[in-house]
Amino acid sequence: MPVSDAKQPSNILLVDDNKHGLSARKVVLQELGYRTTALTSPSDALEQICASSFDLLITDYKMPKMDGITLIAEVRKQKPGMPIILISGFVDSLGLNEESTGADVVIQKSANEITLLVRAVKRLLDPRMKRKPAGRARGDQPNRKAK
Repeated sequence: MPVSDAKQPSNILLVDDNKHGLSARKVVLQELGYRTTALTSPSDALEQICASSFDLLITDYKMPKMDGITLIAEVRKQKPGMPIILISGFVDSLGLNEESTGADVVIQKSANEITLLVRAVKRLLDPRMKRKPAGRARGDQPNRKAK
């Protein structure tokens, strides 16, 4: 199934220090027709964002030396309109959401992660849809703060 009728596929930057998760997301997105660049270092990602043109950033939260929230803040300074998805296994326990992270979409790592990721990528990259933060990016659960 093609991403769109456009000649050039969207260019996505994936950042995660976990090479297995990074590889799995990359394969899924490439099978959907997206061009992907996968990096394990947030600092390398910042360099690539300055040097190349990306349509979307997908980043993990917990990484050594720089977490995903810090990466998002730096990207927002350089490319304020770039859509960003944050993925984390700590969404519920840390109360991560769109407002607290600066991401357009926050997704909990789970069995539903890939389905939610694909849906969010399509929504953020579809020019016909108005982009806004997803209040329920983690599935059917409303955003809850950690206790």
